[in-house]
Amino acid sequence: MKIKTNHIIILFLLLGQIIFAENNPPAQREAMFSTKLKDNRVICELCPKNCVIASGKRGFCRNRENQNGTLVSVVYNKPCSYGREPIEKAPFYHFLPGATRITLATAGCNQSCKYCQNWQISQASVEDLQNIYLTPEQVIQDAQQEKIPIICFTYSEPIVFYEYMYDIAVLAKKAGIKTAVVSGGFINPEPLQELCKVVDAIKIDLKGFDPSFYQDVCGSELEPVLQACKIIKNSGVHLEIVNLVVPTLNDDTSKIKAMCLWIKENLGDEIPVHFSRFFPQYKLQNLPPTPITRLEQAVTIAQKTGIKYVYIGNVPGHEYDNTYCPNCKKLLLKRQGYSIIENNMQDGKCKFCKTEIYGVFE
Repeated sequence: MKIKTNHIIILFLLLGQIIFAENNPPAQREAMFSTKLKDNRVICELCPKNCVIASGKRGFCRNRENQNGTLVSVVYNKPCSYGREPIEKAPFYHFLPGATRITLATAGCNQSCKYCQNWQISQASVEDLQNIYLTPEQVIQDAQQEKIPIICFTYSEPIVFYEYMYDIAVLAKKAGIKTAVVSGGFINPEPLQELCKVVDAIKIDLKGFDPSFYQDVCGSELEPVLQACKIIKNSGVHLEIVNLVVPTLNDDTSKIKAMCLWIKENLGDEIPVHFSRFFPQYKLQNLPPTPITRLEQAVTIAQKTGIKYVYIGNVPGHEYDNTYCPNCKKLLLKRQGYSIIENNMQDGKCKFCKTEIYGVFE
């Protein structure tokens, strides 16, 4: 049975038509980061789950299948979502502000967040969805023809379509197109280090600062995500952090303070931190939306910690949806929705006091 998501528009503009995956020969690619075991079993070493997979079976993410002792990505060339959006929606606020990005996702995820807003695709298998057939070369051709400067891997979990993302990113770098990743950061060090060699920006959803929250609500672990943040920062890839503030589950102010202190001490005071408003979704529809005052408390905590760029997300029109100079405090980028309506930056600096602003601006 095919399931069409009702909140993600599938677009394919390369040939002016939608090409469905079932109309093309199966496209698979041998998976990276695996070790063969006895009895045709394989251990997937992409993420900390380290799934041991029997022949004919798939791992937790449903995307990596053991085919007679060889691990294969079954979502290669098969995005279920492909479109055009502002980069601010990621959110990236310090990475080519105002630019348009191609968005791309496949089925699957290696976490199981109870509040996932894209659960229809993240918690699905490739066979459950209506996919389009799109090779890495076609994605690059589309970006070039449409003059779109960024390809963004997002919506589900790009880690679980690693090979597809990686191959697109390699071609994009050669073509002068930037790539961005929106991820939960639940990935092993070696695959992440290799990914950092070919992509330009990564946004990590730091879902909380409590191991039990990760285990109970997200089905994963905190420590590998913290390690991933440090690897990204040390690689020189542009990094931004998002924390979805969920009432009663991860909104304790002492935990938010501990998280902000960790970010400053391990990643530096310039990494943008976004506190986003929770809305009831998926398995957490019994909770209310995050009070805006709680988000404002989080901003105050982060600022007192010394973090220079702090934002409130999912509250359109809020003053902390804008970017301010950390030195002279003047408005740099004013946002209305996902659009930049006032820009007071010049050559990556504040035009008023000439302070250099963290980010990628050209």
